[in-house]
Amino acid sequence: MRLLLICVFIISIASTNSSAQVFFKTEYFGTSRYKVSEGDSSQTIGNSKGSAMVYQGGINIPLSMKLNEKNRPTMWSVSAGGAYVKLNNQNFTEPLVIDEILNLGLSLNYLRPLNDRWSLKAGIGGGIFMPSADLSQLRFRNVLGSASAVFIRHLKPNLDIGGGLAINNSFGFPMLFPAFYLNWTTSGRYAVHVSLKDGLEMSAGYKVNNNLKLSFVVEINGQMALLEQDGKDKMFTHQYVVMGLRPEIKLGKRVSIPITVGLNATRTAQITDRSLKTIFQDKGYSFRASPYASAGLQVGF
Repeated sequence: MRLLLICVFIISIASTNSSAQVFFKTEYFGTSRYKVSEGDSSQTIGNSKGSAMVYQGGINIPLSMKLNEKNRPTMWSVSAGGAYVKLNNQNFTEPLVIDEILNLGLSLNYLRPLNDRWSLKAGIGGGIFMPSADLSQLRFRNVLGSASAVFIRHLKPNLDIGGGLAINNSFGFPMLFPAFYLNWTTSGRYAVHVSLKDGLEMSAGYKVNNNLKLSFVVEINGQMALLEQDGKDKMFTHQYVVMGLRPEIKLGKRVSIPITVGLNATRTAQITDRSLKTIFQDKGYSFRASPYASAGLQVGF
């Protein structure tokens, strides 16, 4: 799960859209008990429990775009985004979690067709990943940079799949990671969408009319903070799997309001050493399942 969060960061800073877009989203995670898992067993830790609020926003601005004869774009764009997480942690007797996360990122993105079947998607950028919203506490350890290149195969008009490499300094030194891309969409009154671009998103929906769509969704997303604890560089990961029913209200052609009500299946929240070996450790800390709700606003230009 921690490796997936790092891959989400890699792909997110290299994401591109063919039009200018702005989005805002608020998520609520209900209170649940905190547990430790090792192997196939898990147990709660005392009376520790918690809930969370996540506030996210982002903007994508195309700088230049040219379409070829196959209607595929060659495009430069810039993307910026941020997230603030407030964790309401209760009854913790050990420093296993933190109370705040602030993530801010900026990237320059490039997309171009290589031939009828292949495209190249690349990005370079970086961001800050802090355990506090107080920017006066910003240190070099809170800064990550990343660059990636993904080759995308256009298998069908509605199916793209790709892979490549990315480099970032999540573990304190530059390191190569695999980068993946997937986008599959069916259209019509009944529609299915699977995307691995900005986190993992899966949905199956029914278009009631031009102003309302109902969907069942499953999403994986998260945030992280880089910090110092006991004189050592640490990483706090906050990652969650959510599922639920989503009515999406459309106001004209450019504005949509997605509202989701459902379940947070699991919410990883743990501090680990900022080293590669932590990816492979068997022990993990997380909150149990809890109620989940979110509301968003998406505007295209």
